[in-house]
Amino acid sequence: MSTAHARHIPREDEPLLGRPGDVKQSDRDSWVFNVVQGTGLIAQFGGIVLLATIWSAVFNHRLIPFSAHPLLNSAGVVLGVEAMLLLQPTHTPEQKRLGAHIHGAINMLAALCYIAALSVVEWNKIHHNIPHFESPHAVLGLVTYILIGVQAFIGFTQFYTPSLYGGENNSNAKKLYKYHRVGGYTILLFQIITAALATKTYYGAHVLHIKTWLVVLAGVLVLLGVYPRIKKQKIAIFSS
Repeated sequence: MSTAHARHIPREDEPLLGRPGDVKQSDRDSWVFNVVQGTGLIAQFGGIVLLATIWSAVFNHRLIPFSAHPLLNSAGVVLGVEAMLLLQPTHTPEQKRLGAHIHGAINMLAALCYIAALSVVEWNKIHHNIPHFESPHAVLGLVTYILIGVQAFIGFTQFYTPSLYGGENNSNAKKLYKYHRVGGYTILLFQIITAALATKTYYGAHVLHIKTWLVVLAGVLVLLGVYPRIKKQKIAIFSS
C-alpha cells in the first residue's frame, strides 16, 4: 500500500476538532486550567445554564422532598462534565496519574448525587403509590443510572484494582480504557437527553415550568464543549 493511501493513525494529542496539541496540559500550568482549555469554556457556560435553569425553577416553587431529585441529578451531570474536562488534556504519566485521582474523586461525588437522586424518586413513587416507567424520562433515566453504575465500577477497578482483569503490568485493564472513555461520552449524551425529557413530565412541565429549549440549549453547549476535545487515538476502539 502506498504512503498516500496509508491509514492515518491519529496522534495521542490530536483532538476531534483542531490541531494536535490544541488541548494539551502544559508542564507549567496547573490541572485547574484544563477545564477551560479550547472549547472547555463552552462546556462551562452550558453547565451554568443547565444549573441556573433547573435550580432557579426548583427554588422558585414550594420545596418538597422530590425537589431534591432534579437538584441532585443536575449537580451530578455538571460534576461529571468537570471530571471529563480536567482529565482530557493530560498527557504525561504524572499528569495522567494525578488527573485520574481527581477525576475519580469528582465522579465519586457525582455518583453520590445520583444515588441520592434515585433514592428520592423511588421513595416518592413508593410513598405516593405512583407506577414506575410512566414516561420516556423514567425509562431512559433508569437505563442511564445503570450505565453510570457499570461505568463507575469499571473505571474504579481499572485504575485501583487492575489485577481483577489479569494480564501482566495491568495490560488488560489498560486495554479497556478506550471503551471506558467511549462509555463516558455516550452516557453524557444520555444524561442530556434524559434532562430534556424531564421537562416533558408533569412535574417538570406543569409544576416547575422548565423550558425545554433552555435545557436543550444547555446540553448542546456542554456537548459542543466536551466532544471536540476528545482525543482521536484514545477512542479508537477498533484499533489494536
